[in-house]
Amino acid sequence: METKSKLRVHIAPLGFEVDRIVLPAIRLRADAVWLLVHSNRSEDKAEPFEAEIRERLGRKGIEVKVEYADRKNLFGMLKAVRGIIAGGAEGGGNDIYVNVSSGSKIQSIACMMACMMWNDTASLTPYYAEPEGYTSSAEPSGRAPADGGGDGDAGTPAPEQMSRGLKSITTLPKYRIQTPRQDLVRALAIVSKAEGGRIRKGEMAERAEELGIITVNSREENRESARFASLAKNIVEPLTDEWNFLRVEKVGRTRWVSLTEEGRNAAEFLL
Repeated sequence: METKSKLRVHIAPLGFEVDRIVLPAIRLRADAVWLLVHSNRSEDKAEPFEAEIRERLGRKGIEVKVEYADRKNLFGMLKAVRGIIAGGAEGGGNDIYVNVSSGSKIQSIACMMACMMWNDTASLTPYYAEPEGYTSSAEPSGRAPADGGGDGDAGTPAPEQMSRGLKSITTLPKYRIQTPRQDLVRALAIVSKAEGGRIRKGEMAERAEELGIITVNSREENRESARFASLAKNIVEPLTDEWNFLRVEKVGRTRWVSLTEEGRNAAEFLL
């Protein structure tokens, strides 16, 4: 049987950089590069850099793919990186290198957090590319971040990347950030998808049993209480006490389960 060789896949946020994306990909012999591009194209000033990156990597036979996310939204960025990782980046079992130096601070934080959260599900290597030097665009008075729209109008200067060259590549340590068990994530989805992010506990218990999130072994007459007990012990208590993703409130005789602010944030990138 023919064994499929691993691919070397890079993930890099697109900012005002070209060399910091292109040169590490070439030096580390990348097979493909995923660019994390700002989802609001009308306000994105990095389009000229994307075109140059595509052209330069294309000359080296390196495929370029794009994933869109709001560069100002940490949780949206996390979800985008997770999507690439979960998709196996070209089919699974590949070596994924994550560039934390080419985008904004929020993009870099999201990339590093993703490596910490999901390094047990894929071969992830975060790295920092140190340039040979910085250009005028890296200075407070530099023009590229301010007016680097690259619309091609006469008199509008072409945007300038913020650094040039590649001095070194530093592999970063992969400390672990724990994420919830998969059954807890699936239960979180039940609440998240409920109207207003709020659901009756009894309804949640029924849905959890239907989806196989909890298992109830009891006679029919004890089924409801057994279902409640299983949901409370195995799902609700961990998500409230350990993760602070859910809260339980009693209104009259009904117990309601709803998302906390942390739960809403987690749902944004875990689901």
